[in-house]
Amino acid sequence: MNHDINVITPDVKLGKNVVIYNFVNLYGCEIGDETRIGTFVEIQKNVKIGKRCKIQSHTFICEGVTIEDEVMVSHGVMFINDREPRAVNPDGSLQTEADWTCVPTLVKKRAVIGSNATIMCGITIGEGALVGAGAVVTKDVPPNTIVAGNPANILRHRTL
Repeated sequence: MNHDINVITPDVKLGKNVVIYNFVNLYGCEIGDETRIGTFVEIQKNVKIGKRCKIQSHTFICEGVTIEDEVMVSHGVMFINDREPRAVNPDGSLQTEADWTCVPTLVKKRAVIGSNATIMCGITIGEGALVGAGAVVTKDVPPNTIVAGNPANILRHRTL
């Protein structure tokens, strides 16, 4: 029986003073200096997270996501990296990595993503933007704006 409470593969690159709480899975990713990773977080391969970020509990960051410095990702945020996910190919065979294309997503410096937001792939969340709790982000979010809803719409400009 394996009693480890975190799974951190050898190919993970951790910056200085990274704090990782219990029950976290990290593989093939980069985490910047002084970033904090909350409980029950999974961060997949080819993800880059900047310095001084907060990734709160129950968040899933899939392959292809880049998060710049000083970003706050609140509880239960889900990132998506496939526009048309499916389990099997037309011939009924199980899909593998060769059968789909990872669509990248970028979260710019000092953005904030509210609890339980879903971030669709292929978009950029602008610097200083705020995504409201529960939002479903389907298109780019301009810098320094607040978006909310399903689909997320601009509510107003954000002053920092």
